Amino acid sequence: MSRRTALPAGLSLAGTAVAFMSLYLGAGALTPLLVNYKDRFHFAPEMLNVAFAVYAAGFLVAVLVFGSLSDFVGRRPVLIAGLIVQLGSNVLFLTATDVSAVIAGRVVQGIASGAATAAFTAAMVELAPERNKRLGAILGSISLTGGLALGSLLAGLTIELTTEANTLIFVVLIVLTALGVIVAIFSPETGRRNPGALRSLIPRIAVPSAARAEFLAAAPVVAAVWMLAGLSGGLAPNMVRSVFGIDSPLLGGIAGFIAPAVSTVIGVAFAKVASRHAMVIGIYASILGAAAIIGGVFAGSLALMLIGQAIAGIGFGSSFTAALQLLIPLVRPQQRAGIVAAVYIVAYTAFGLPIVIEGQLAAPLGEIPAVLCYTGLAILLALISLIAQARIARRA
Repeated sequence: MSRRTALPAGLSLAGTAVAFMSLYLGAGALTPLLVNYKDRFHFAPEMLNVAFAVYAAGFLVAVLVFGSLSDFVGRRPVLIAGLIVQLGSNVLFLTATDVSAVIAGRVVQGIASGAATAAFTAAMVELAPERNKRLGAILGSISLTGGLALGSLLAGLTIELTTEANTLIFVVLIVLTALGVIVAIFSPETGRRNPGALRSLIPRIAVPSAARAEFLAAAPVVAAVWMLAGLSGGLAPNMVRSVFGIDSPLLGGIAGFIAPAVSTVIGVAFAKVASRHAMVIGIYASILGAAAIIGGVFAGSLALMLIGQAIAGIGFGSSFTAALQLLIPLVRPQQRAGIVAAVYIVAYTAFGLPIVIEGQLAAPLGEIPAVLCYTGLAILLALISLIAQARIARRA
């Protein structure tokens, strides 16, 4: 595309951030919608966890196969393809009549996000002004978490106010995603074509040696904060009813909203905080937040659990953004999408797999002991990262 027909870089950056957010608005909307689907389609409680977690499975497959593709074919083709696949998932949810359609929609939704997330993140870094490349990484993080937060809150409110919530939500998302495709088509191409596109489709996990120590130090807390994000997005809305005995779609949406909303604010507020300091703050916040969630569940206090989720959101917003900021400068431009993909492999494994295990444990152990095991593992992972960060600081 000629420079004359391409959108200006500033407008492209803003439009790309909104298009990226649209992927996660859909994912966030499913937070209260899954509880609604459970009531409408009468599926077993453990299937709620499965329907939530298969998103992560679709994401992981896509990121393994397509995560580095934009480093070889350019950003624009991958962005357009991911958004078109997202349109397909929106249609599946719009027309869903049973749990199998919901699961299929979640898998396709995960594939769309997995195929496009690394390319979106790399594109925003490249579209950002030369003097402020951190802006691109920050936008990547807050578009993701902001989309999850707004999607959950607005979907919960819509379910509370109308019986046609599913139709309204997905018609709006179809329009928004279509606009994202248009933005992607008319934005300037920021990537370069490189040989090896077909080889890049072979699933493999490779972290460049220059970033390996940093990656290993960040990976446990990335897993911890994404586990806590999974609790907010997958477990908390149902816990509002099953643990606290409150039947309110709006409160379920709020339970899914708080952590990513706080994370979004923190991602902006910490823009000028040194990445290493933000990482350590995030680790402490994730430990404290997980402990407060456990305390709220045992005390029967929804307010304390929500406060814990808010603190966990601080942990997510500071440590996950810091992980990207610490890792991306360590690799060459053609390796950016690859290193982002590696981070998201850790993230989405932690986002999906533990929730399925929790669902299986809930039947024999009970919901509260299963949540205790889940949050306890998140605390352990955060402590491992805290030790690793201390070692890096001593070597510096």
